[in-house]
Amino acid sequence: MAREHQGGEGRGRGRGRDRDDRDEFVDKLVAINRVAKVVKGGKNFGFAALVVVGDQKGRVGYGKGKAREVPEAIRKATQEAKRSLIRVPLREGRTLHHDAHGRWGAGKVVLRSAPAGTGIIAGGPMRAVFETLGVQDVVAKSLGSSNPYNMVRATIDALKAQTSPRLVAAKRGKKVSEIVARRAGEAADADAA
Repeated sequence: MAREHQGGEGRGRGRGRDRDDRDEFVDKLVAINRVAKVVKGGKNFGFAALVVVGDQKGRVGYGKGKAREVPEAIRKATQEAKRSLIRVPLREGRTLHHDAHGRWGAGKVVLRSAPAGTGIIAGGPMRAVFETLGVQDVVAKSLGSSNPYNMVRATIDALKAQTSPRLVAAKRGKKVSEIVARRAGEAADADAA
């Protein structure tokens, strides 16, 4: 009897810890594919799902799931995405600190920080990553493969390279004001040239 109860504990949606996770995270379904396994009697169909999960405050992750039914594939992908979260420092909580390039396989992406009011200028899979991350202003371009799996991985690769002035100052043993002042000085020099 106890075994049945134990097995059924995690099955229902919205029980225990799952309810807290669902409130905290936003998930977006990026792609769903029907896949077939050819067997002696014909074809066994299944579904593969790609999901991006984030808390809209600087954390994002992606996951893949495969199952015979669509909802089960999405659930598996969401669980994997929650386990693979990364933290990305955001400037003013709305954009990136600096431009970045990302690559995964044939997928190449360029991410650029943008002034307030720009919005998210990005293609489908990349847009899902930025919306779940909490970025409001960014300009992004996919240069290579349009495969959603590679685009999401390349975008995550570029986001992993993001650093904030606070992190740079800590590494160099300087104050944040010195790092930011230098950035402002370089921008003024560039405008003068």
